[in-house]
Amino acid sequence: MARKHSRYDPDAGLQREDETPPVAVACWLCTRPTGKTIVWHHPVPKSRGGRDVVPMHSICQQTLVANFTNSELQRHGMDVEMLLANPNVRKFVDWVAKKDPDFTATITKKQR
Repeated sequence: MARKHSRYDPDAGLQREDETPPVAVACWLCTRPTGKTIVWHHPVPKSRGGRDVVPMHSICQQTLVANFTNSELQRHGMDVEMLLANPNVRKFVDWVAKKDPDFTATITKKQR
């Protein structure tokens, strides 16, 4: 049986005319469209029994990790509104709303 796409096809990575472009999914936290890199984040950490994953920007995931412990993330679960009630997260989401989907920056570490 012949392969659908050859391993050595020089046009394998190019979009064909009859194919539609991939649809950008929205980030779970900031609701902006995701860019080239999508991080599949566990809203409830795996160590706390979380199984569901949601698409996020890496900068949004870093913000959650910097502002919440695993126990707090477990308590909030899939409720984005509770996470956005945190002033640091709300300030971040308002700031990043004007940025490009592929924007990245260094996020401050957890303050312990």
